[in-house]
Amino acid sequence: MIAVISELTTLELKDAPQEVLDILREIPEKNVEYVELTEEAVNLARKYIGEGVIGGGKLVDAEHIAIATINRVDVLVSWNFRHIVNLQRIRGYNSVNLKYGHPLLEIRSPLEVISYEE
Repeated sequence: MIAVISELTTLELKDAPQEVLDILREIPEKNVEYVELTEEAVNLARKYIGEGVIGGGKLVDAEHIAIATINRVDVLVSWNFRHIVNLQRIRGYNSVNLKYGHPLLEIRSPLEVISYEE
């Protein structure tokens, strides 16, 4: 499994609790891919806002979705239930993605993707 981390995520994690930072540090570097906010992603984020999926004040959230979409991330994982992991918004993001020729994006909470050994 590859963890895809954007520069936006890195900035947000600057003030994260130590336990969160420790989890990220446990991921082997060979299993991490760093991606950037490109002009294409910024344009797609603006389309999410323009289509009314998310408000203009939440540009960074829209950019997270757009970066994941443009980079064809298998699953975007987030704790943000208001603006990202939200069925109505997920449908909206994917509607915009399809409208503009981008792939669908799976969006899940961490609890949905963590596996526990039995």
